[in-house]
Amino acid sequence: MYLSINNLCFSYPSAKTETIQSFTIAIEKGEVISILGRSGSGKSTILRILAGLEYASSGSFHVQDEVIFDSKTFIQPEKRGIGMVFQDYALFPHMTVGKNILFGISHLPKGERRKRLKEALELVEMEDYENRYPYQLSGGQQQRIAIARALAPNPRLLLLDEPFSNLDTELQVKIRKELRDILKRAKITSIFVTHDEDDAHAIADRIVKLNHGKIEQMGRPCDILKEETKMVLS
Repeated sequence: MYLSINNLCFSYPSAKTETIQSFTIAIEKGEVISILGRSGSGKSTILRILAGLEYASSGSFHVQDEVIFDSKTFIQPEKRGIGMVFQDYALFPHMTVGKNILFGISHLPKGERRKRLKEALELVEMEDYENRYPYQLSGGQQQRIAIARALAPNPRLLLLDEPFSNLDTELQVKIRKELRDILKRAKITSIFVTHDEDDAHAIADRIVKLNHGKIEQMGRPCDILKEETKMVLS
């Protein structure tokens, strides 16, 4: 198994109950997982824990047999090899598209940086936009650049937090397929969180339904749809 999260628990200091309760999942390499839940269900908290922005109360996280964290180990966020795309894309407004992408790979030799920039732009089909600024791009284009920037360092895992929240409905439908195609072409293992069932069903290989920090249901989109249909008919 490529990635495993075991018995993950988390509590905010002021909370009366655990925000995340025994969250467990094993993920294959290249798989796209959606964590689906309402606001406050804990889905974004899980991403923050995996990225190293929050500390789990207990549990463990392994990638390719490497311990990312457990009761004895905690690898710092910058050393995890994990990319993240935030809701607002977090592009630097004073930098061109090219410089935004190059920012995260400044440690590479110059020739390798140019190679990775070219590959990242080709992957999201934005080769002609290298010298533009974020304000010159549409919402969908900004999202693609944010994904390209996250993919440029060749991360072991990509996390996406509500990737369509800033897009209007018409564009959202169009971008869903584009995002899945990008992730599959990159062969990148991905976890994205959303409150929109249509997003989850259109993009994910498997869906994890989260309710008050607990896994309520998990499976392929077609299997979950069948179960929901049976419940409606019964």
